[in-house]
Amino acid sequence: MRTKALVAGLSLVAVLAWSIVPAAVAKEPSVYTGIVKGVAVGGYDPVAYFTEGKPVVGNPAITHEHAGAIWRFASEASRAAFKADPAKYAPQYGGYCAYAVSQGYTAKGDPNAWSIVGGKLYINYDQSVKRKWDKRQQTYIADGDANWPKVLAK
Repeated sequence: MRTKALVAGLSLVAVLAWSIVPAAVAKEPSVYTGIVKGVAVGGYDPVAYFTEGKPVVGNPAITHEHAGAIWRFASEASRAAFKADPAKYAPQYGGYCAYAVSQGYTAKGDPNAWSIVGGKLYINYDQSVKRKWDKRQQTYIADGDANWPKVLAK
């Protein structure tokens, strides 16, 4: 009888320990959604960077779920373009600061500190970091590509 009680007790401890482990090793999501909770690119339309050449606030009524986040769009046409090819329009490194990723860590991305390089959207922490990024984009992109997505586990 003691053996059954011991086994039951150990099983309970194992279950409780397993339920705690995921919280202890939780990692950042692969898409930055810190500006507007659960919403990518701070609610800006990722397609507009390419079509309008500037950040455009997305409409909360025109959305699409992708990569665990909600994406907002300024128009139905933008949403359709994104749905057809999300990899073309989604910011690199999940919208985290591209400079930070190149340095081996993550930081928030500011949708107003952006650039398109080689047909890809990159977002940086702020305008001062973007100016630093602009001086050595190709080097930082190579470093960021090497670090991504490993930096999410840190």
